[in-house]
Amino acid sequence: MGKICEICQKGAMSGHTVSHSNRKSNRVWLPNTQRVRVVVNGTVRHMNVCTRCLRSAKVERAL
Repeated sequence: MGKICEICQKGAMSGHTVSHSNRKSNRVWLPNTQRVRVVVNGTVRHMNVCTRCLRSAKVERAL
């Protein structure tokens, strides 16, 4: 899976890199996801979570 948030389903976005001479080439923006230990229904499991969800406390981290 890798670069998709398992909380908000944020995934890769595509677009163009535009050079100074206005030439366009395809590229991909990936979300900043971290593999963290999270408490889900009282059990601890590993999940890929984006940093926006971590910062806004949408998940409870396991210590």
